Amino acid sequence: MTIRLLVADDQSLVRAGFRKLLEADPDLEVVDEAADGLESVRKAQHHLPDVVLMDIRMPRLDGITATRRIVASCGARVRVLVLTTFADDEYVFDSLRAGASGFLLKDAPPEDLLAAVRVVARGDALLDPAVTRSVVSEFVKSSPTQRRQSRAVASLTAREVTTLQLIATGLSNAEIAARLVVTEATVKTHVGHVLAKLGLRDRVQAVIFAFESGLTEPADKG
Repeated sequence: MTIRLLVADDQSLVRAGFRKLLEADPDLEVVDEAADGLESVRKAQHHLPDVVLMDIRMPRLDGITATRRIVASCGARVRVLVLTTFADDEYVFDSLRAGASGFLLKDAPPEDLLAAVRVVARGDALLDPAVTRSVVSEFVKSSPTQRRQSRAVASLTAREVTTLQLIATGLSNAEIAARLVVTEATVKTHVGHVLAKLGLRDRVQAVIFAFESGLTEPADKG
């Protein structure tokens, strides 16, 4: 089944590079490109692509606001994968809050980008382990967010809490299964229970919740 994509970036050379890479894969099709945030929203609503590759810093409308509008207007039919650099850390967290299904470094190897597109297209959330903790940890340390340690957290079993903490480190189901010495199917069940009990949409929201609730602490408290 072909995965349809929209590439949103204000640099034409970057868009051309992504298009060439993506369309070299017979299972991927770039249906259009957008040079700014407003254009990305309009074209996402028109084409309803499976995945939007979204830059954060764009003219007229930034990628965070564009992501929020796409998610609000297109729902689960269109997933957003944010492409970023370390310099964008503070914006990445906001983009995840806006409803992005994950983020990946712009300088990630081509095979990682192709894999990320497939992960997001099938409805999963993608968190680059190289930046997950740094992005969310820095946000938690610098923001006076009210922590949500509540009855919802108390409803989790000990194994579900452990699973949530491991999700927050950016581990995949397979990696969590290896860590806990259980099957991947068991981990998938635990993840499903965590999301359902906490009322979360996906793994991205689970990571945010883990840090805000205090279940996972910033990596470096200084």
